[in-house]
Amino acid sequence: MTSAVALRRERIQELVNQRGYLSSEELARMLDVTVQTVRRDVNCMDAQGLLARHHGGASSLSQAENIAYSDRQILHLREKEAIGREAARAIPDGASLFINIGTTTEAFARCLRSHKALRVITNNIHVASLLAPAPDCSLIITGGSVRLRDGGIVGPAAAAMIEQYRADFGVIGISGIDEDGTLLDFDADEISAAQAILRNARVVFLLADHTKFRRRPMARVGHISQISAFYTDQPPPAAIRTILRDNDVHLHVVPK
Repeated sequence: MTSAVALRRERIQELVNQRGYLSSEELARMLDVTVQTVRRDVNCMDAQGLLARHHGGASSLSQAENIAYSDRQILHLREKEAIGREAARAIPDGASLFINIGTTTEAFARCLRSHKALRVITNNIHVASLLAPAPDCSLIITGGSVRLRDGGIVGPAAAAMIEQYRADFGVIGISGIDEDGTLLDFDADEISAAQAILRNARVVFLLADHTKFRRRPMARVGHISQISAFYTDQPPPAAIRTILRDNDVHLHVVPK
């Protein structure tokens, strides 16, 4: 590798660490190189564990804040849609379920619109908007503070309302999974609602694509041993697979 390539990749890592996420086009403009050059660099840096490659860009492995919602909507979209479809197949007509905040849970909700007689409780405005037109779905939206940047409803009022119900299924997304199985999120304001879902659902589905294995948010939601089934797009690291096996958590690796 030439010194010019090494310097460029150092600059890519610096920029991505500063911003959390940058598209290939943005990096190409900043570095005055072609998009193809950026993609080659990002592929190599992802393989070396220096950053996370996404379709159309790259993100930091250790960003302290979450990627913008508009960017998360398109990141690994096919994987999220596949995960959502597979999890939705396991939901029978007539079920009651909690659905929390996240772009993967929104992909899941999109696949529920042809189900019959569902009763859904959610703290996600986007999930509510997706399911509101469904003719055979009873919808409850929690109280709480609306987070305009991503449509999440957060705070103690959201968690308190979830605590009033007992649902057949709880479907949650997450921002990161540590190697010891700890479920993590970026925003402490939203973890109380997810924790309430873990306590009050008979069966809990965790939906998370493979990038969550390499992210390290700070807020603790719970532990992967608390869930019933884990839907993802790539096999988890060996340590997480061991925890799943030891706790009888069903692992579903879904091809995109």
